[in-house]
Amino acid sequence: MLVVGSGGREHALAWALSRSGGVDELHAAPGNPGIAALAQCHPARVDDQAALVALARELRIDLVVVGPEAPLVAGLADELRRRGVPVFGPSASAARIEGSKSFAKEVLLAAGVPTARTLPVARPPCVVKADGLAAGKGAWVCRTQQELDAALLAAGRLGQPFHVEELLEGAELSLFAVAAGEAAVALPPARDYKRVGDGDTGPNTGGMGSYSPLPDVPDGEAGEILETVHLPVLRELARRGTPFHGLLYAGLMRTEDGLRVIEFNCRFGDPETQSLLPRLEGDLLPLLAGDLTRPPAVSPQAAVTVVLAAAAYPERGDRGTPIAGLEEAEATGALVFHAGTALHDGRLVTNGGRILDVVGLGETVEAARTAAYRAASRIEFAGMHYRTDIAQDA
Repeated sequence: MLVVGSGGREHALAWALSRSGGVDELHAAPGNPGIAALAQCHPARVDDQAALVALARELRIDLVVVGPEAPLVAGLADELRRRGVPVFGPSASAARIEGSKSFAKEVLLAAGVPTARTLPVARPPCVVKADGLAAGKGAWVCRTQQELDAALLAAGRLGQPFHVEELLEGAELSLFAVAAGEAAVALPPARDYKRVGDGDTGPNTGGMGSYSPLPDVPDGEAGEILETVHLPVLRELARRGTPFHGLLYAGLMRTEDGLRVIEFNCRFGDPETQSLLPRLEGDLLPLLAGDLTRPPAVSPQAAVTVVLAAAAYPERGDRGTPIAGLEEAEATGALVFHAGTALHDGRLVTNGGRILDVVGLGETVEAARTAAYRAASRIEFAGMHYRTDIAQDA
């Protein structure tokens, strides 16, 4: 088994797969210090297709699980399959559902799945969205003309097409589905927090926290959402000759007019994955290997993830700052997934924007939230900041 990536999502995947009885050897590329405690890490970059394919063939990997979106959009799964290596992840043509917002809109309209309207003229209130990949930072909510002017400038600086769509109002949620062509199995709903500051203030980030289950969208509603959102999209992709095999992730909003799709992604979400995988009971491997008849059971326990970020994130990350307190945090019973860390002379240091993901578990969301913040308070590094209101609305 080979996990491709080096963030908190990949650490959570490695953690879940390490608990599988079907995994004899676990490898990661490039991995991180947290993943290295579970798997053998190899210095192959996620954007180096040749190195990853060669590594998978050399190790005789039975299944490659690709974490980040960029290598999927670039065709890593296609190249692995061409070389006879099984992979969990969509082809480049199917991954366009995330790689191009305009393509996703086209598919949604053809599938009859409700989504936000594209506006012919940019005027507030609205949302400006980059068409391509932007590491979770390619959307700007604009309620004033000043915000719209700033968003148009920021979108233009990305050097890719963008569009403007109506601003939807309501509670957001994420629903992941493990898909194999026109069939799929839904995981429980989760909610993430994209803005950097408390009260959903400041710029968008890759995600500052998450939790599951949701009080307003129970686990039992996942199947209904799958039927009305994911399956029509999967059928439309198959009709176009680009069947989707992998993780189809719908970002949704519950509006007064019902559910609307905000976006589709072609991989596990980050940091929702860190809250979802600890809730799954049983073996994740058969599901990723394509056996949709054996989805793992879902625990009634709750999970809350708090992201510990570098001082200037999301504008820039931090590298080389010593990190202390991980053992104390884990001693509380929390899980700590490494998102942006490295080892320097044997000492754990920062190496990115989002540094650590602290996951608290409990019988209720409130108990899990208390556990997450209790553990987070044990960790220290210069400039560390995190939102204090993750799951507070639950």
